[in-house]
Amino acid sequence: MDDHVADDLALALHIADTADRVAASKYLSADLTIETKPDASPVTEADKATETAIRTILGGQRPNDGILGEEYGQEGDGSRRWIVDPIDGTANYMRGVPIWATLIALECDGAPTIGVVSAPALRRRWWARKGSGAWTRDPDGRERQLTTSTVSELSDASLSASDEPGWGYRGATAAWQQLRQVCWRVRDYGDFLPHMLVAEGAVDITAEPALMAWDMAALIPIVEEAGGRLTGWSGGDALSEQSALTTNGSLHEEVLTLLTQGP
Repeated sequence: MDDHVADDLALALHIADTADRVAASKYLSADLTIETKPDASPVTEADKATETAIRTILGGQRPNDGILGEEYGQEGDGSRRWIVDPIDGTANYMRGVPIWATLIALECDGAPTIGVVSAPALRRRWWARKGSGAWTRDPDGRERQLTTSTVSELSDASLSASDEPGWGYRGATAAWQQLRQVCWRVRDYGDFLPHMLVAEGAVDITAEPALMAWDMAALIPIVEEAGGRLTGWSGGDALSEQSALTTNGSLHEEVLTLLTQGP
């Protein structure tokens, strides 16, 4: 493994430590400031403060790298770009639901090579770098390598997926209903978490029809290094397609065919 890449992962984990402290400092706060963005989605002062802290570290440690963040957009360019979501699951965060995380990715020449997902309210963290496997830290501090499940039949599969209106956006409401019916179990865990559960082997399939780069760039290396697949809705690059189908790998082509066959 290239030393520079190893240093990048160490930096990403350091950034996650800082982001945990900043975001957690306002979690469950009675005086949390909440605003509404032009797209009608919520943003809190914690989202902004966390992204500012991340940008400050990157500006000092990687001044020549580009940065794309949900709250403050694109800064810089070049073959290396950090893609960050300061708080994925803002609606959960502001209501006191502990399923939220900071997502940190390093994209090199258009491909995410490092991903860190840090969820301090769950006391969980997941990370990966290309070619070195995917890992998690459990609430007790134990670290373990991730491997996706070996489930190969939809009738045995555990599915987690976004709510139904999003499927209509892709014209796949009928496919969504069919997928729900053929899978063994259906639960919606929300935001980043289903993708991490696929990487852990606890869930077999998750799909989201409309996402931005910061929602999924960090997820891609973790899922792939665990042995799974994360593609766009049509089977291509997820960041380009702005959608995500994540599976354990064995089920991917079958689910992809079902979701793209139309209403």
